[in-house]
Amino acid sequence: MRFDTIIVGGGLAGLSCGIRLSEQGRQCAIVSAGQNALHFSSGSLDLLNVLPDGTAVNRPINALAALSQQAPQHPYSLLGKENVTRWVEEAEGLLQRSGIALFGHANENHLRMTPLGIQKATWLSPPEIPTSPLSGYQRGDKPLIVGIEGFMDFQPQLVVDALLQQGISASTAYLHLPMLDQIRTNLSEFRAVNIARVLDKPEHCQRLADELNQLSGEHDALIFPACFGLDDPDLYKRLAEKLRLPLMILPTLPPSVLGLRMNNLLAKRFQNLGGVIIPGDIVLRTKMEKDKGWLLYTRNHTDIALRAQQVVLASGSFFSKGLVADRGCIREPVFGLDLLAETEREKWVSSGMFSPQPYLQFGVKTDAYLRVMRQGQRVNDVYAIGSVLGGYDPLFQGCGAGVSLVSALAVAEFILARQGAGYEHE
Repeated sequence: MRFDTIIVGGGLAGLSCGIRLSEQGRQCAIVSAGQNALHFSSGSLDLLNVLPDGTAVNRPINALAALSQQAPQHPYSLLGKENVTRWVEEAEGLLQRSGIALFGHANENHLRMTPLGIQKATWLSPPEIPTSPLSGYQRGDKPLIVGIEGFMDFQPQLVVDALLQQGISASTAYLHLPMLDQIRTNLSEFRAVNIARVLDKPEHCQRLADELNQLSGEHDALIFPACFGLDDPDLYKRLAEKLRLPLMILPTLPPSVLGLRMNNLLAKRFQNLGGVIIPGDIVLRTKMEKDKGWLLYTRNHTDIALRAQQVVLASGSFFSKGLVADRGCIREPVFGLDLLAETEREKWVSSGMFSPQPYLQFGVKTDAYLRVMRQGQRVNDVYAIGSVLGGYDPLFQGCGAGVSLVSALAVAEFILARQGAGYEHE
């Protein structure tokens, strides 16, 4: 099977890169091992929340200069402020074209409410999630936090306790929802995704609205767990129109309906553009043949190679086995690439439980065009994007989604430029 570009990894970075290339007529395939980080995502996307020295970031674009000084190997630093700014805007457009409605802008972070009721800075959020400017919520709000009886992955009282500490007069209530009784008896099956498959049925929308309206009382808003709208992004609007009070939702413990919905919409966009997703497969070995490009052999296609002129490595970090930690070393398993990583095991982690962990900054080493390195030499036509990249801490710095999107669009542009005028990066 021959393609223009093969992308190894089907998460946010891989899908975004594939979409951009496909929009320009490239024939792309994504080899996806299975679940990716989007399945565990809150649905919000971070661009940059904290500098490496711990300084909070309110305006991500304005902080890129300081980031370059503190972390020269950060992907944003390698790509440059002007380019990052442009690709951030393009990322917002790509998400919109994929049917993903999000609130926010890169010029200034906003606060979103987490499933624990605390406020966290972020770049983009689903419009259904409670958000506010960085100055914080207005005091005097009286939301009702609504749980589902027997649903353990969302605890309304934890949200209420956190909001009360912030001066917000919140209270809690529970819905029974008889239509869920069949799955309620098995707690291992009583998860947000399975609940959504029931609540998404058209005949249940009015019943859910009636139950929520009965609880309205003296409150000024309803906050409900994200347990509906898995395959139908418009269900929220239809439900909200039937309610007396404004409706907001909060993500739950994984698997996340909001994250899965984003993944499904991106995959649908990619496939509608002619892209091919090869699910449940992993790349075992690669080979470069002169004049034929790259040959990739996978677990399910051991004899018939996937052929492409370019390969984009979007295989993720340790979570998705894009990086592998053995007892004595850390390695990239597909190409055996050079890494930005400590060689001494004692330096992989910090003793402080809540301290930034060094291993989170480990990843593939690249040049300024995100081309990978092996034994100190650039590997032609192989690029790295997303969390497989080294030089940044996606958790502490709050930049994981931003790096995935920016690096994906950067590499797509670099690849497209090879076919015409643009970047000279031979």
